[in-house]
Amino acid sequence: MPVLVVFAPTACGKTRLALELFGKDSASPFAGCAELISADSMQVYKGMDIGTAKPNALELVQLPHHLIDLQEPDVPFSAGEFVRRSDQLCREIYGRGRLPLVLGGTGFYIKNFLCGLPTTPQADQELRVQLQRRMEREGAASLYRQLQELDPVAAGRIHCNDHYRILRALEVCLSSGRPQSSFLLSPQLRSQFNFCIIILWRERKELYQRIDQRIARMMEEGLVQEVASLVAAGYKADDPGMQAIGYREFLLPEVQELEEPLRTQRIQELICRDSRRYAKRQYTYFKGIPQAHHFHAEDSDAIQSHIGAFIRESFLGESFL
Repeated sequence: MPVLVVFAPTACGKTRLALELFGKDSASPFAGCAELISADSMQVYKGMDIGTAKPNALELVQLPHHLIDLQEPDVPFSAGEFVRRSDQLCREIYGRGRLPLVLGGTGFYIKNFLCGLPTTPQADQELRVQLQRRMEREGAASLYRQLQELDPVAAGRIHCNDHYRILRALEVCLSSGRPQSSFLLSPQLRSQFNFCIIILWRERKELYQRIDQRIARMMEEGLVQEVASLVAAGYKADDPGMQAIGYREFLLPEVQELEEPLRTQRIQELICRDSRRYAKRQYTYFKGIPQAHHFHAEDSDAIQSHIGAFIRESFLGESFL
């Protein structure tokens, strides 16, 4: 079964490219032939639209999207759940005579989708409850320090405020006696899919400028009001969704002490800083993916040619061209 996978860091232009290639009213030969599976760990959350750059209503009409607006911001969504749902969606999309397009910037999700989930111990509910109680008593920083001692590799991949992943990594370490990072992904792509993997890139200076411009637009479009609505609804800093870049910065103690307009200005600076750092980590994490092809994000002709060859080689030419 053919599956097109497109990975790119934040603000690189991957959604725009997908619409140009597969939007039902586009001039592309692939217009209307695909359905998109979002590989963005935060677009799954309801009410988080501006800060996650979710597609708008018109874009959803042009290109069907899956795995967005699935659940509330206080409910965890794991890489395992992403892989299971994506597998099912790929089968359904292909069954409708369309090309599954997995697109996003959450490298952890995409890597697990491409290579399969590592075999880690099943959840230990009793241990999980104990760790949650410890986190309530001692705070996340205490458990994060323990994780740094037990598994510095895993700790290096997890943000210090990502309570869900800290708990899971510690749970694996303590229940198995092995670091979570020792349960490695397979270096091989899964055989049940015929993958075409595309990685988009831009020069760092250009990408950082685009990030800053995107954050400025988000603030103009009402990100402050969106976060205020989520807080008013009862969502807190330690909820999985509220730990996303573009949301967590609003809830930092150092920011709460500032008066306006300095507060909003400082929040915007922090979101830009964290987004740039994240973009750098995204590229680093995605290194070494086998059979990946790298294209500049503006080289749409070369990308279109590569996708066309993939479709023809997959014996799907009559369905899509």
